[in-house]
Amino acid sequence: MKIICVGMNYASHNKEMRFALESADPVLFLKADSALLKDGKPFFLPDFSEDLEYETELVVRIDRLGRNIAERFACRYFNEVSVGIDFTARDLQARLRSQGLPWEISKAFDNSAALGSFLPLAALGGEVQALDFRLDINGKTVQNGRTAEMIASVDRIVAYASRFFTLRTGDLLYTGTPEGVGRVHIDDHLEGYLCGRKVLEFNVK
Repeated sequence: MKIICVGMNYASHNKEMRFALESADPVLFLKADSALLKDGKPFFLPDFSEDLEYETELVVRIDRLGRNIAERFACRYFNEVSVGIDFTARDLQARLRSQGLPWEISKAFDNSAALGSFLPLAALGGEVQALDFRLDINGKTVQNGRTAEMIASVDRIVAYASRFFTLRTGDLLYTGTPEGVGRVHIDDHLEGYLCGRKVLEFNVK
């Protein structure tokens, strides 16, 4: 099982993070399978970061084998979606970037990919680019997203990723975060919603 993530896929987030890079293709990175955090298990703040941030994202699960998928056929390769959080050790990432070094350890560490329960796309209207999602922390909404605002659509991501990685049943695509990222703290209670339905809930320890 692979966790394929997309960076810089919302203009609003790119602006808040002051990203200047403009790419014609989706920006991809991977998380280790040990990054997965699910079933409401708590997230423990790691000891290697003093600035641990949430990035709420739509997550798509691949449900059939595919390679070199044409974009017009990409919709055939998924039918379930959820909400996830790409946890980022922001201070570690900034230090590695400033040194021109790879920054996977700031993104792909254990339990850095929180995952909610999946819903059939058909039950949400059937259009993956017409979904709303949000994150609440301690009862307050801190991040809102709309898949219509993605720079690279889900179909585009599936097609592009399949040029480099064979997509297999169960692989996960974290499709990027909108603006509103921020720090998490011990005892925070996180709840993720997809089209008004709660699909993710856990605590920070």
